[in-house]
Amino acid sequence: MIKYELALSSWDDNEIKAIKRVLDSNRTTMGEYVRRYEEEFACFVGSKYCVMVNSGSSANLLGVAALFYRKKYNLKPGDEVIVPAVSWPTTYYPLYQYGLRLKFVDIDLATLNYDLKKLQEAVSENTRMIVIVNLLGNPNDFSQIQKIINDKNIILFEDNCESLGAELNGRQAGTWGLLGTYSSFFSHHISTMEGGMIVTDDEELYQIMLCMRAHGWTRNLPKKNLVTTQKSDNQFEELYRFVLPGYNFRPIEMMGAIGSEQLKKLSDFLKFRRSNAAYFINIFNNNPSFFIQKEIGQSSWFGFSLVLKPNVSITRKEIMDYLTKKNIEVRPIVAGNFTKNEVLKYFNYELYGEMKNAEYIDKNGFFVGNHHFDIRDKIDYLYEALGNFLK
Repeated sequence: MIKYELALSSWDDNEIKAIKRVLDSNRTTMGEYVRRYEEEFACFVGSKYCVMVNSGSSANLLGVAALFYRKKYNLKPGDEVIVPAVSWPTTYYPLYQYGLRLKFVDIDLATLNYDLKKLQEAVSENTRMIVIVNLLGNPNDFSQIQKIINDKNIILFEDNCESLGAELNGRQAGTWGLLGTYSSFFSHHISTMEGGMIVTDDEELYQIMLCMRAHGWTRNLPKKNLVTTQKSDNQFEELYRFVLPGYNFRPIEMMGAIGSEQLKKLSDFLKFRRSNAAYFINIFNNNPSFFIQKEIGQSSWFGFSLVLKPNVSITRKEIMDYLTKKNIEVRPIVAGNFTKNEVLKYFNYELYGEMKNAEYIDKNGFFVGNHHFDIRDKIDYLYEALGNFLK
């Protein structure tokens, strides 16, 4: 039996009842429940618009795709995009798939987000977009990033799939850029089975995403819109009028209904996650064997990272094997140093300097789960297990 799980369900009877309401309505495809959830989610994070899709990965793809079809300052193949060396693959894949040139920049060993000094150095006259990834719930220092961008015409794309509820200076992570993406996969802060959200304050971008989410048709656009200017009064013709090369990223109604129930609990979930984090920090801070993640602003603490210090003689593999035997679930820190992967042979990319810190956490880092309830007993169990092993 697992004693310290990576993730557990956050559902109760309310989510089951929500599913039943959808089934009883005889409408399971995207409709009113999804629309309502989008409005509620936008309100929670403080954004004007939200588009729900079938996954966080699809959210990234749709967000990147939409940036190619803006009337002003749209992206083009070959444009330079700066990315962090540590993230999940679907942060990078849409950029490759749309022909963008990726410039990888190393991370900071303390925050696990961008090394801000290297990010500043990496920005060039060719940089058109910076992808910001808030890792394991920890927001980037957007105050500093805005100074780096200054008056440059650079798009800020925020991948916030791991960090719903994180804040900096009272502003939600995911809302600092032109658009921000979120995930509601099972192991994330809220769960709609699968699911993703994109938020923006840009009305044109919002309408482009509405169009591209479902086949590139005009059906989901308002009559007067910023994509086609105006729709015809002939509803029959408009049903199958295709104006942009789109996808089918539509969520199902159950996802929207579940999302509404999960949002009601999110504030309490975040309180528990932060309370657990305070306990974790109190125990592991200044630990002689491990670095832990340095919080920026208010993290939403997706999980707890532990990185072996250089003076420790044991290997990560030895620790992983031991913790697994002790029934503690462990994972690498996201995908580790992504630039080591063979898939890069297909990319148009460059490495801006060494990925020294990304490589270090790739070989010496791991993380354990955090949850939406009190897990001090699990943290104690982890601390005791590591202490016994390191002796």
